[in-house]
Amino acid sequence: MTNPLVQATALYHAGRYAEAEAEARSVAAAPRTKPEDEVFGPLALGIAGLAVSAQGRHAEAVSIFDALLPVFDGLVGAEHPLTLKLRSDRAHALSALGRYAECEAECAAVAQLAARNTGPEVPLIVVHARTGQIQALIALGRHEEAEALSRQNLAAHCEPDQATLILRLGLARSLNCQGRHVEALAEAERADEVRRDWPEEHRRPETGAVELAAAIALLGLGRGTEARLLAAAARDDCLAAFGPDNSRTIEAQVLLDRIDGA
Repeated sequence: MTNPLVQATALYHAGRYAEAEAEARSVAAAPRTKPEDEVFGPLALGIAGLAVSAQGRHAEAVSIFDALLPVFDGLVGAEHPLTLKLRSDRAHALSALGRYAECEAECAAVAQLAARNTGPEVPLIVVHARTGQIQALIALGRHEEAEALSRQNLAAHCEPDQATLILRLGLARSLNCQGRHVEALAEAERADEVRRDWPEEHRRPETGAVELAAAIALLGLGRGTEARLLAAAARDDCLAAFGPDNSRTIEAQVLLDRIDGA
């Protein structure tokens, strides 16, 4: 019989966010008979928070993460990788709400703390935090800082994995914001090369992101027809994967409206 927490996690990674949320909440509400099982409820609520955020309910996700942070502090400690991952997830939700300065500060702090830890999950936590910081820097108009941070982390992370993809997308976005669209398009294409080698469940969290970065670059280069095709594909894919309220779906629709308005 499949562990319900494992099932909730699998549903989340499969992009079945409403089902993942329901399953995770059910796990969190289940009674515990063994003291060593007390961590399962908080872990399940963490999955629920991610699923809620993926559906576009970012404020609700932040509330879930806020309630969980003192619980994780008490169970595993403030600098444990599980606690730092939760803080990073919360910061990303803050960014989706437009609270960029808070996101930037929190991601920088999490990355520094995580780098002092050891364990196989630590590099991904660091990169997850740094990508949130990069996205926040871009939104705050600090594009050169975002570019430098992207390049610094790409140099330190050589594996062609999800972290590489996200960092390349952050670099592409920072270059687009500086009007360096040829370079941005090249980075989006490199990101797409990384993505193509993945199974579907690993691609899903970045649905539409490569297309958006490439569409913005193409629009900046005056290739509006190609840009519109990619923007429309990103919008449709994000609608199917995340629903209409997710921040990336909204971003894709705004870009599409901008192209059509021009």
